[in-house]
Amino acid sequence: MSHTPHELAEEFPEFVEKMSALKVNDAHFAKLFDDYHELNRKVHRAETNVEPREELSEVDLRKRRGALKDEIYAYLKAN
Repeated sequence: MSHTPHELAEEFPEFVEKMSALKVNDAHFAKLFDDYHELNRKVHRAETNVEPREELSEVDLRKRRGALKDEIYAYLKAN
């Protein structure tokens, strides 16, 4: 298990400028972006025991974060 935050700028460095523009100009993308960062913070806080969770709950958060990251990547590729 990694305790490193999975920031979108680090995950998709080739899309940093596009993400910045979409956050301002595309309400749907802005919501996806904010939802990802909220989930990412929850995962990081669980992994570092700042806000411990049961293992299954933590696994569920990681799965949801992964699915949202996939959705964001598909959106970036399509737009």
